[in-house]
Amino acid sequence: MSHPHPELGPPPPLADGALRVTPLGGLGEIGRNMTVFEYGGRLLIVDCGVLFPEEEQPGIDLILPDFSSIRDRLDDIEGIVLTHGHEDHIGGVPFLLREKPDIPLIGSKLTLALIEAKLQEHRIRPYTLEVAEGHRERIGPFDCEFIAVNHSIPDALAVAVRTPAGMVVHTGDFKMDQLPLDNRLTDLHAFARLSEEGIDLLLSDSTNAEVPGFTPHERDISAVLRQVFAGARKRIIVASFASHVHRIQQILDAAHEYGRRVAFVGRSMVRNMGIARDLGYLKVPPGLVVDVKTLDDLPDHEVVLVCTGSQGEPMAALSRMANRDHQIRIVEGDTVILASSLIPGNENAVYRVINGLTRWGANVVHKGNAKVHVSGHASAGELLYFYNICRPRNLMPVHGEWRHLRANAELGALTGVPHDRIVIAEDGVAVDLIEGKAKISGKVQAGYVYVDGLSVGDVGEPALKDRKILGDEGIISVFVVLDSSTGKITGGPHIQARGSGIDDSAFGEVIPKITESLERSAQDGVVEPHQMQQLVRRTLGKWVSDTYRRRPMILPVVVEV
Repeated sequence: MSHPHPELGPPPPLADGALRVTPLGGLGEIGRNMTVFEYGGRLLIVDCGVLFPEEEQPGIDLILPDFSSIRDRLDDIEGIVLTHGHEDHIGGVPFLLREKPDIPLIGSKLTLALIEAKLQEHRIRPYTLEVAEGHRERIGPFDCEFIAVNHSIPDALAVAVRTPAGMVVHTGDFKMDQLPLDNRLTDLHAFARLSEEGIDLLLSDSTNAEVPGFTPHERDISAVLRQVFAGARKRIIVASFASHVHRIQQILDAAHEYGRRVAFVGRSMVRNMGIARDLGYLKVPPGLVVDVKTLDDLPDHEVVLVCTGSQGEPMAALSRMANRDHQIRIVEGDTVILASSLIPGNENAVYRVINGLTRWGANVVHKGNAKVHVSGHASAGELLYFYNICRPRNLMPVHGEWRHLRANAELGALTGVPHDRIVIAEDGVAVDLIEGKAKISGKVQAGYVYVDGLSVGDVGEPALKDRKILGDEGIISVFVVLDSSTGKITGGPHIQARGSGIDDSAFGEVIPKITESLERSAQDGVVEPHQMQQLVRRTLGKWVSDTYRRRPMILPVVVEV
């Protein structure tokens, strides 16, 4: 198995007749999925998603792929193929189209509807090409064929990209549910046909590669939901992804069966479910869905609320309910269903929400204590089956953390893919398909790009480090006034602490030390304000460290008069 090396340099110019595949996100992480294909000087992008921040990224709203490697080649982009409508695959599109709004978007009906609604908020009207399974479209030098796969959202597609260098198949997110709710099966016949033609490189979803066996059927959840609905005494509050149409359909069916009304809470949930209903993907019995404002007129045992926040996102509706910061107040006897899996890294946030809801008396039903969610990704048994059908000449695991990529590579090897034709890459690593063999050729920049409010890319790792210091250790400010001619102190030092756990009265001990250091510096002829500030920072920092074993941010201000 080939793998990247930390010392990889930039890839050389692409050889004539070769195809380059460069993932800019989604490898080594769950989210931010984006892959760039290059042939004959032209580019095709598959997906452009976001990653959601973790606790060590305070204040960050979203994390984008790094567009810097393609920024000066935007005119070379033939289009963006979107495999399905989840945020980790479409959420970055508005930020790329801000740089060039006329890049065509190619996807299925529901996927395009979801991204168009999102782009409307950014005041971008995209060029779109609607495709469906079985369609074959020429997109510049890329001959793209679209294949049906089932996932946790309708209308998901895999894409086969043909060029003179060979055929690459990108699965997108997929599983092989044999009893899907919408009766839309993963098209194994199409994959077998592509296999007969010859799949030169297979990019395969790795998310569940460590999970043995087969992913359970979506419809297995319906009976569990009905059981929860039957035993609920008061309101039922369901948290799910705002694009999980299949799960919401099951909630609507259970609510209808038990005589409850449903209200959607949260802008993205209302928008997406409205789109799914209008396009016929969500079947809603008349009168079942009502406006959240009308719920006060209904008894609690007739109410179902569907909201976002299943991953513990701090600003999502469920987290705010748990913190008593939402108009909907959790009361004793309410039932809360977390109808989603845990994205790695979100565990602490989710359990914090569960504890908060339980504190107010809610009965919380989640994947850990009931079968209220199944994954949208193929488990190891399905992947083995899939590889035996596809028989790829080269394999590149995608969409997963390192442990998932490694596990997926091992599955490929078990089915006969030669070890030297399995490429374990990471974000930014360019893989060239030359004369039927895939090999790593170099690495481009593919770091995190942070979205913080209206700011995109302005916040970097140094700023996040400062935020963590502020959050963990607090800040101490020092104000000193110096005589500009003599360097003597005419005011201060005045010290104030915030969030450091140190009482302001304690600084009486260190003020003489600061004064002494400044006076000694003035006697030596060092009176430049910046140097004085550094001296204050060192003196105070050493005292705090020696006395309290803490390292707060120290902000010295030295003013000359």
